[in-house]
Amino acid sequence: MRNCMFSVHAAVLLALSIVGCDKGQPPTPDNQQPTAAATAAPANVRLNGAGSTFVYPLMSRWSSDYQKILPTVQVNYQSIGSGGGIRQLIERTVQFGATDGPMTDEQLKEAKSPVVHIPLAMGAVVPTYNLAGLPHAIRFTSDALAGIFLGDLKMWNDPKIASENKDLKLPATPIVVVHRSDGSGTTYVWADYLSKVSPEWKAKVGVATSVNWPAGIAGKGNEGVAGTVRQTPGSIGYVELTYALQNKMPAAQIKNQAGKFVEPAVDSVTAAAAGAMATIPDDLRYSITNSPGEAAWPASGTVWAVLYQDMPAGPERKALVGFLRWALHDGQQSCKALDYARLPPELVQRATAKLDLIEPPPK
Repeated sequence: MRNCMFSVHAAVLLALSIVGCDKGQPPTPDNQQPTAAATAAPANVRLNGAGSTFVYPLMSRWSSDYQKILPTVQVNYQSIGSGGGIRQLIERTVQFGATDGPMTDEQLKEAKSPVVHIPLAMGAVVPTYNLAGLPHAIRFTSDALAGIFLGDLKMWNDPKIASENKDLKLPATPIVVVHRSDGSGTTYVWADYLSKVSPEWKAKVGVATSVNWPAGIAGKGNEGVAGTVRQTPGSIGYVELTYALQNKMPAAQIKNQAGKFVEPAVDSVTAAAAGAMATIPDDLRYSITNSPGEAAWPASGTVWAVLYQDMPAGPERKALVGFLRWALHDGQQSCKALDYARLPPELVQRATAKLDLIEPPPK
């Protein structure tokens, strides 16, 4: 099985993540003591996971840090998109998948054994674009974004865009939409947001990790969309915030449910999570898009690890639960430096309880 962690792109991302986390962050795992979960893990275990490109920079950091703490456990994660991660879990070719959209009822039935969703971190999906010479970020209403991705707004100086950007000289050039080609949790978050704010999008396109796009050209992975936008003047796409920042690309502001234009940032994702906590169900399959609150980023999402509840007892189960338990606690320290939001404490507690049912915590 090809290990994407050793590709050139992955090496660059990992280097960037390590540099970013060294600036003013909490002590690295070199200065930490192993948690109880880590010390209980067996020797010489290789854990294979696959899925979300959204979480790849953070998962790379976690994999490296955890191996420093516990050298006998290697976490091999392939960044293939959330749809691919779910598929590999169902086919039992990995011990865990990672997805930015919860598995559907149909996918859970196809898995034929109970699947547990463990939230790992939260982040922002952002509209990024390629327009030269603008002094600051473009502001979009939900109506304008839905119109663009439906293919109804075709020019950058369309009144629905220009009316909220009167201080910007938007060009009379065509809009080129860029979207994902693969099954993608980033697509799920973006489509989920558009479905909540646009009845037309909900009726014509809907919500899924893969949708039938009304307009545009495709790129594979967050990195593919970011690369295509960078190379295509007049284009607009959607990517996880980390990819926009690492590629020095602009991230637009969006008017949220409260009617406020907000910037994508860790704090605005945290505000979105706070607005949705009361509605999170027992199975931890939820959405935080279009959350209430003046500071909430409307296209916020969660990345989950998905694994089988009845995973056979043994070294792999003990090591996987130990790694995920560490990620929910010590691993959260790495989130902010990579532009992810930490999980709210209440959600950490609920997720940890689900892991305890699979593998009791060490005493």
